[in-house]
Amino acid sequence: MSVPNYVRWFREIRLADVPHVGGKNASLGELYSALTAAGIHVPNGFAVTAQAYRDALAEAGAVPKLRRLLDGLDASDVGALAQRAAEARAIVYEATGGGELRRQILLSYRDLAKQYGDDVAVAVRSSATAEDLPNASFAGQHESFINIRGESDVIEACRRCFSSIFTDRAIIYRLDNGFDHFKVALSVGVMKMIRSDLASSGVIFTLDTESGFRDVVFLTGAYGLGENIVQGRTDPDEFYVHKPTYKQGYRTVLRRTLGKKQLRMIYADGHTGATTENVATPEADRARFCLADTEVLELAGYAIKIEDHYTSLSGQPTPMDIEWAKDGEDGRLYIVQARPETVASRRSATAFETYALKGTGPILATGHAVGEKIGSGTVRIVGDLHDLAAFRPGEVLVSETTTPDWEPVMKTAAAIVTNRGGRTCHAAIVARELGVPAVVGAEGATEALAGGVAVTVSCAEGDIGRVYAGQIPYETTRVGTDELKRPRTAIMVNLGNPERAFTTAMLPNDGVGLARMEFIIGEHIGIHPMALAEPERIASPTDREAIMKLAAGYDPPSRFFVEKLSEGVGMIAAAFYPKPVIVRLSDFKTNEYAKLIGGAGFEPKEDNPMLGFRGASRYAHPAYAAGFALECAALLRVREEMGLTNLRIMVPFCRRVEEGRRVIEAMAANGLRRGENGLEIYVMCEIPNNVILIDAFAELFDGFSIGSNDLTQLTLGVDRDSEIVAFDFDERDPGMLEMLRLAVTGAKRNGRHVGICGEAPANYPEIARFLTELGIDSISVNPASLMRTMSVVSEAEAQESGVR
Repeated sequence: MSVPNYVRWFREIRLADVPHVGGKNASLGELYSALTAAGIHVPNGFAVTAQAYRDALAEAGAVPKLRRLLDGLDASDVGALAQRAAEARAIVYEATGGGELRRQILLSYRDLAKQYGDDVAVAVRSSATAEDLPNASFAGQHESFINIRGESDVIEACRRCFSSIFTDRAIIYRLDNGFDHFKVALSVGVMKMIRSDLASSGVIFTLDTESGFRDVVFLTGAYGLGENIVQGRTDPDEFYVHKPTYKQGYRTVLRRTLGKKQLRMIYADGHTGATTENVATPEADRARFCLADTEVLELAGYAIKIEDHYTSLSGQPTPMDIEWAKDGEDGRLYIVQARPETVASRRSATAFETYALKGTGPILATGHAVGEKIGSGTVRIVGDLHDLAAFRPGEVLVSETTTPDWEPVMKTAAAIVTNRGGRTCHAAIVARELGVPAVVGAEGATEALAGGVAVTVSCAEGDIGRVYAGQIPYETTRVGTDELKRPRTAIMVNLGNPERAFTTAMLPNDGVGLARMEFIIGEHIGIHPMALAEPERIASPTDREAIMKLAAGYDPPSRFFVEKLSEGVGMIAAAFYPKPVIVRLSDFKTNEYAKLIGGAGFEPKEDNPMLGFRGASRYAHPAYAAGFALECAALLRVREEMGLTNLRIMVPFCRRVEEGRRVIEAMAANGLRRGENGLEIYVMCEIPNNVILIDAFAELFDGFSIGSNDLTQLTLGVDRDSEIVAFDFDERDPGMLEMLRLAVTGAKRNGRHVGICGEAPANYPEIARFLTELGIDSISVNPASLMRTMSVVSEAEAQESGVR
């Protein structure tokens, strides 16, 4: 009788071989066989088949013993589960030590050593035949081992992988998901280790993991072996690359976020018996990114090729979850795993759900927001597995990190908070799949949050997740897509926060009518532009020190402003690409500019900043010309280097035609020439003079956006910030309606685009109807008002059609 072949090399395996080698190994085989020719580096290796596992159990008579152990097992009985699982693992371990299986594994390992050198280090990973499939997406149920060297250790690791099919968590997972223990088999992959202990490694998703937005590659990375990122022990660097413009040939990282990278996993010296160990990352390494931009872009290219390949195999878009590693010896970047992403990509688009806090409170901890929900409950501090027994459903789980063993409890939590971890750590992955709000990387949370105290965990405020003291009320809004009526009039959104861009872009919309630059400058830069353009003029030693710290690594410091502003604007432009995104040049008032770091020495003191040195008057003025040059450089980078030519630029508070002409000339001098590469320049129509002289302004600008707040204030002579006269501020005043009429008809008379970016149409349906009747081109409102405005405008259009 012929001896069964229990080993298959990666070059012999394709994706269809899941029943034989499990999901992980089938995917590795597909990568190695199909994509190395496309320039993607994949380390070689082999799979020990699932048939080897089945034959080993059959020859040892192990199946009846295992059935007796597992039949009728009550998974809620933690003690019984642990005892029976340990006995089951011992049975499998004993069964998989047979001579023929051992012989074939050793022969294959020796062949791998011939390719890579004697005593080659390998990763030995479990690959279950029902693992990593669309209906079985949890990772980490079975054991894997890294930095395994020598024949005896390889055999030992393979046996321990086989026996890990009966870990406590794997048994619970199969029971929860309806899998028969004996219809799931285990294959083992043996792959050459990449020396990322000397360099870096991480995870790539070909979509945004929080929103499910498909047009970006999201990459995380940290120094050393990749286990720390998955296990949430370290906060990784994060990078975004925009897929559509990458495919057009543009090579610029969309956004970079520096992670703390506290720990680095390296090979152990062998004295302790462990194969790996964690060491603290030196401060100098923590302060720099673990990858150069060229490497990020190379990996993004790999990810796009892999996604395209899997999409061609399935016949439908297939976002991917990919693991990468950089080899510190040869300097190459390798792909060491890829599988279809199964959480964000499978979200239903039948409804849009938003969460919003209805109050506030003291902030106790902050970190990375996972998901966009809000949850509240009493705190339960969990130090280790033993503490889980006291956990009650509806509590907020707070811990250093989480592990796969915790998943049965995590799914009952109101929210999850961890001291460590990035957005691709275990806690984040599981919370995202379960739909539980989580804040990860909230350093010091286990000390700041007291057990038994009520808190509210909010992930609905952008990238930063916040833990508030007390139970703060919040509301949930859900609108079904079948309830939406899309009007003929373009309904756009007002947006300032780049971290909300991907989520907002997935709502029905026609682009961004107002992207506020001030939010990006205030929240992500924090430094006055002139303080970075002319740092020698900063008088305050405290400000100098703060700027040096924030702009560390940027030479000159002005590069910090240009890069951060271009990344913020670029995120918004990429999210809505190729729809138009109209970004308004900075419109701080002098008192607001002065609050920025280093700003006090550059700003005059004004009694009425609302009518002072703001908007267009600043841009060509010697007092701000150097700062304006930085704004222009950032926007030029978005359009020219990032390729986001859907970006349009809008000039705010332009009092006079001559002032507008000077601004146009200043922009051109800084590389932003109207009409060049399709650049359109708009102006805010928010001063009565803009309406009165709209024909003259139309000669300079490509379009108008009515700023109803300032236009109402200046038309009615009402300070909208004064409580005592606020009752007179009303966009519905007949004089204001006439102003709106003149603005819309004047712009259309000159063939110019005209929209409105105030909240008046959302607050007052009669104004929306009035503007619709005038034939306004677009109405732009805050995301929360989007659905209501669409409904009002649709009704107005229907009534207008009926009249006609």
